Amino acid sequence: MEQRRHQPGRRDACATLLMAAFISHSPAETESLGERWGRAAQTGLVIGLSGDLGAGKTQFVKGVARGLGIAARVHSPTFTLVNEYGGGRLRLFHLDLYRLETRGQMVSAGLEEFLQPNGVTVIEWAERIADCGLRIADLKSLKIEIIGEMERKIIYDDFGA
Repeated sequence: MEQRRHQPGRRDACATLLMAAFISHSPAETESLGERWGRAAQTGLVIGLSGDLGAGKTQFVKGVARGLGIAARVHSPTFTLVNEYGGGRLRLFHLDLYRLETRGQMVSAGLEEFLQPNGVTVIEWAERIADCGLRIADLKSLKIEIIGEMERKIIYDDFGA
């Protein structure tokens, strides 16, 4: 795993974050990373996912659910905006912002409550939050880049998961 220091502009300029990157060779490997994040998750965690359609964002969320001990089948909330899963050690809120473009649309959809969750929130198309001016105090970011038919480069905030 390649690691590098990174200071994203959206964070405190004095804070140095450790970024990690690796190549996933299969959906199972992407899911396994999500499972590690789910096992390490604490209440209030918000994970922002970015990547093209078909990159593996929902696959990662399946792993988070498994790491939280959630047995329910996880699927993309593209048309419902939010899927909520219980039955694990923490509740999981899975948001998809693909169809939302403005702050007004996000606020009227009631999504602000999920930005400080009583559980864990994972947001697909999270870059749209910043584009709309909404702020999340402690967002952990993960970007998935398609580099081959099954291969993905995953770059993420390394918080010890």
